[in-house]
Amino acid sequence: MSETFRIEPLNDEHDRTGFMSGSAALDRYFQTQASQDIRRRIATCFVAVSYESGQIAGYYTLSATSIALDTLSPQLIKKLPRYPVVPAALLGRLAVARTQQGLGLGGVLLADALKRSARAEMGVFALVVDAENEAAQRFYEHHGFTLLPGPSRRLFLPIDTALRRLASR
Repeated sequence: MSETFRIEPLNDEHDRTGFMSGSAALDRYFQTQASQDIRRRIATCFVAVSYESGQIAGYYTLSATSIALDTLSPQLIKKLPRYPVVPAALLGRLAVARTQQGLGLGGVLLADALKRSARAEMGVFALVVDAENEAAQRFYEHHGFTLLPGPSRRLFLPIDTALRRLASR
């Protein structure tokens, strides 16, 4: 799958107008808001571009966030410094074009986001996501994410755990 796409930062050369994932909110954000968030340094956006057609097949965004230490398991807390929060990267949005859904591109984009977060030149303990619905929550849980306590569908995956999982594939 990853051999048919290149993943690169979104720029003005990319045509976003025809991108349709089936989620109106994700499509609208990508088509109208993503470049503004990049300019304002609110988020970065990466796109999977087909080598064959040049079309965007999917995208994701990353930004900074934190996790309250007291929301983590006692086993994890004992390995961390006693700060009130630990630094994390937020995978704010992840969408795959309808024509590419079910082919594994979502997992490829997720792996790329994890690797970029691990290479960040700042401290990043975990990758955090806010699952839009139950299907998205199952997708992230399938990839090793754990639900954080609370009413939302916020999940996290420690970067070290993610890198071990990726290395064992």
